[in-house]
Amino acid sequence: MRIVVVVVLISAFFGHKVLAWGATGHRASGYIAEQYLKPRVKKKLKAILQGESLAMVSTWMDEIRSDSLYNYAEDWHWATIPDGKRYEDVENGPLDGKAVQQLERIIRELKSGKLDAKTEREYVKFLMHLVGDIHQPLHVGKPGDRGGNDVKVKWAGRDSNLHRVWDSDMIDDTRLSYTELADSFVKPDVATLATWQRASVRDWAHESMTFRKQVYDIGNGSLGYRYSYRNFSTAKLRLLQAGVRMAALLNEIYG
Repeated sequence: MRIVVVVVLISAFFGHKVLAWGATGHRASGYIAEQYLKPRVKKKLKAILQGESLAMVSTWMDEIRSDSLYNYAEDWHWATIPDGKRYEDVENGPLDGKAVQQLERIIRELKSGKLDAKTEREYVKFLMHLVGDIHQPLHVGKPGDRGGNDVKVKWAGRDSNLHRVWDSDMIDDTRLSYTELADSFVKPDVATLATWQRASVRDWAHESMTFRKQVYDIGNGSLGYRYSYRNFSTAKLRLLQAGVRMAALLNEIYG
């Protein structure tokens, strides 16, 4: 009985949270990032992260949500931008989600080279996670439904919500490990790679918004194979782009 109660409490605590990609998705992006690092940058990061891989630290920002010391970062995981608007149209008002703002700040402070070792380690972990978050289409959400968390659907006959479908349902149903998932991505050619790496944080947010129509095309809300067939390639694209861009940032900061 005590085990059941714990499970219920954990589900209640995390059920209203806006998570992104789940562990498998985040780690797949981190694994991809490691493949695009310059050797000297990889060595530097190994020292900063005390031997932890980019794949494993990519989920740290979700793990610390149970630690009240990090409550200040609760609204860093997402940004809310209405249809037809850009981040510039909302950034001077009261922000619902600070993913763009905080990611830009973290990048600036890492580039400054003025952080102490503990803060630098945490900022690299924040960076890894937030780049992944902002590439999940529902983490750059429209007002009113908490990034799809309030859009109740069925996934393969089970109760779910649209946000969870993109975070984990589609990915977990593949039964792939994060390395197997990452190895299934079609790697970009040199020209595509360069285009992806030139894009800014705000560009990434706008890209996520461009997928809204297909993301919300849910019919009667009973989702499964057909929805995954139409959308899983987009999920894989965004995970791949996140990994490539993580590496580009880290190469710029430490290269």
